[in-house]
Formats: sequence, structure tokens, C-alpha cells
Amino acid sequence: MIGSADCAFAATAPQMMAWRIVQAVGACAGVVLARAMVRDLYAGNRASQMLSTLMTVMAVAPLLGPVLGGQILAVAGWQAIFGVLVAVGLLTLAAVASLPETLPPARRNREPSGRALARYGALLREPRILAYAGAGGFFYGGAFAYVAGSPFAYITYYHVPPQLYGLLFATGIAGIMAAIIANARMVTWLGGDRLLVIGACVAACAGLVMATAAATDWGGLAGLVVPVFVYMAATGFIVADSVAGALNGFPERAGAVSALVGAIHYGSGILGAGLVGAFADGTPWPLGWVIAPAGVGSAACALRIGGNARIGIPMERKDAA
Repeated sequence: MIGSADCAFAATAPQMMAWRIVQAVGACAGVVLARAMVRDLYAGNRASQMLSTLMTVMAVAPLLGPVLGGQILAVAGWQAIFGVLVAVGLLTLAAVASLPETLPPARRNREPSGRALARYGALLREPRILAYAGAGGFFYGGAFAYVAGSPFAYITYYHVPPQLYGLLFATGIAGIMAAIIANARMVTWLGGDRLLVIGACVAACAGLVMATAAATDWGGLAGLVVPVFVYMAATGFIVADSVAGALNGFPERAGAVSALVGAIHYGSGILGAGLVGAFADGTPWPLGWVIAPAGVGSAACALRIGGNARIGIPMERKDAA
């Protein structure tokens, strides 16, 4: 809230950037701790089901934000955007004040902060965590590449009116929400790992089709819109199940695992968005070039998890063998 309020009164770009950092330092708590709180209360496929519900908001909000922000900008100016965020912060603060603690005292970790930070190194040596984080991380790289590159591809290259672009963007959000609801219903009888494999393989196929369309102009605008819709809809299977899978293996370190996985996911998103800009050549090809390998990488990580699950050998034991 402090960062948002000061952003509204920033007079220079460096001031804006500094207060945006303050804003992000506070905002990250909700992303990390909400996942950890779900793991405090639920385990196994039930945790995947509840995370799917949570991800309905967490996956859609970053995509819906630019649409709402654009409307606020058009009506009231850019300062009003940060005013709205302050109001959202006040509502969130009131909600958190009424929320009971989910971690029993007996399970709380009271070790020094330095030792807690050192545990991240140990978590990075856990193959199972890296596989789950990789499945989501590769996918996030492609998803944020879409957020960064689709305005140019749709509006500039294919001359889509800005109003129609917003509609196309909204259809992707609808696809995500439908997949999240399907995942919540299916995870109790198919299992999170299997749905993660299905979602990642669908994303890989959609990415390859999109890259082909971007390189050859096959199908024109529809050649991009349809596979991108399918790729983004896979969010509903990949994000929730990858986070739940990582948390299920280390319930006593749910907060640290959630933070690590979240950092890998959003860090990959930064990389994906940056690559689209770095390879920009006036065509949609860079967008397809980033999304296709991102989908393939996600599928490779998910298949590694699924393969171990099918033969019943824990990943750590298989690696040792």
C-alpha cells in the first residue's frame, strides 16, 4: 500500500521504479504465503484441487490486470491506477486481519533467518522440486512472452483494433478459467501428476503449431490466436499441479518451497518477455520462437515426473541408481 500510494505521487521515472520495488516486496507475500497456507491445510490431490481454486484468481489476475488498468487509464489517468491498488490493499488487509493462523505452533520453524536462507540451496538440489518448478517455469516463460509480444503481433502486424485485441485477450482468460475448473474436478480421480503431463504436452503441441504459423503466416491471425488460446488454457493444469506437487514432497518447508517455485516461475516469465523484445524483427516469429521451446521444456519436465510416478520409484532413488 505504501509503494502504491507513493507511485501515484512519483515525479520522475527513477522515483516510480524505486516505489515499484517497494510495492513488489510487499505484494510477493500474498503469492507465496497463500500457496503455503493451502499446504498447511490440505495434502495430496486435495491440495491440488484447492490450489486449482486458488489459481483461478492467481493465474487470471496478471492477465486481467492490463485490461482493467487500460480502462482506468482511459477514464481517470495513470495515478488512479495506483489509487485503486491502495484501495485493494485496504480490503486485503481487512481480510487478512480476520484470517486464522493455518500453521500449528508445533510445526513452526524458529531457526535463524540465515540458516533458513541456506536451506534454499538444499532445496535446489532436490530433483523433484526442480522438475515441478521447471514444468511451471518453462510454461511461465511462454505465457509472459505472450503478454509481452501479443500486442505487437495482433495490433501492429495483423492490424487488429485495440478494442478487439482486448476481446481476444479476454478469450484466453476464459480458457484458463475453464481449464482450472476442469482440473479441480478431475484431479481427485486422475491425480495431479497425470494432469500436469497432459497439460504440458498440450502446451508443447500448441506452441509448435504457433511457431509454424508465425514463421509461415499459415492461417493468418487465426493461426496465432487458436494455438495461443490452447497454450494459455493449459495454465489451468500446469500451474496448480506443479505447485501442489512441489509442496506435497516437503510439507514441513512449504513456505520456502512456495517461495522458490514462485521465484523460478516469475523469473522465467521475465526471461520469456525479455527474449521476445530482444529478438523482435517486425514479425510474430519471435513470439512463436519463445513459446514453442517453452512448451516443449515444460512437457519434458512434466514427463520426467510422470515417468517416475508410473513405475513407482521416487525420483531421488532413481537418480541415485
